[in-house]
Amino acid sequence: MLETLINPKRGEKGPWKMFFIGLIYASLSLLLVHWFFSGDSNLSQASGMLVVLFCIMFSFPFMYFIIKKEERDDEEIEGVFSVWKTHKDAIYAFMWLFFGFVVAFSFWNIVLQDSNLLNFQVQTYCQINSPGDVGACIAKYSSGSFNMTGNSINGLRFLSIIENNVYVMIFTLIFSLIFGAGAIFVLVWNASVISAAIGIFAKYRITDIPLGIARYAIHGLPEITAYFITALAGGIFGVGLIRHGFRDEKFLKIVENVIILIFIALLILIVAAILEVYVTPAIFK
Repeated sequence: MLETLINPKRGEKGPWKMFFIGLIYASLSLLLVHWFFSGDSNLSQASGMLVVLFCIMFSFPFMYFIIKKEERDDEEIEGVFSVWKTHKDAIYAFMWLFFGFVVAFSFWNIVLQDSNLLNFQVQTYCQINSPGDVGACIAKYSSGSFNMTGNSINGLRFLSIIENNVYVMIFTLIFSLIFGAGAIFVLVWNASVISAAIGIFAKYRITDIPLGIARYAIHGLPEITAYFITALAGGIFGVGLIRHGFRDEKFLKIVENVIILIFIALLILIVAAILEVYVTPAIFK
């Protein structure tokens, strides 16, 4: 029913509208999981993944519609600037959608105070920031006890960040190649992990959400933009291959544009890594 009430074509006419769509879908995902599964001893343990699953199901029509449209546009363009000019609205739409996810996930995670809601996401946060003692980290942040320091981020090496980001980028590309709009999983998952981190940084106080968003937006926005571009490139490649086959001239043009998009994404990832290692820790000590 939602796909008829909220038409995917509306996101094409105004990318900023995707922010409100992201707010609605992420809010519904968290609230539905909290209302229907928090009382189940088994399913409540998988709440973190159920939230992601619901959000993917809500968002899939938008992802599929945008990728299909961008592939048609890709058949008529060539060159770096033309590629960017043609696809920038789709990238902006993905960014607004993602931002809506982050705001809604962060808000409801703090309001509901349900330690299971983003449990897998907290585990991921701890694996990144406290690899030596993941269990203690999970216990501390799940219980609401805080004693935060900035050393974990500052200690990360630039090459390590690049390696991790490129790994996620490759995973996003493969996922979008195999399943077209399936890369929405990577995007929703990253939004939920960032939201869990914001909750930890804000010490689960609503008034500190803006500061938490600013903390992760400095490097997070360019990083996730690179993943959006990668997902778009993979989706365009897959749709183009199905429509035209290997030998068609239009498909060769699509391949060239896909390579350009991936190159742009790599450059943005490098910038994001620089910001994460050298800029963010200097601002939020």
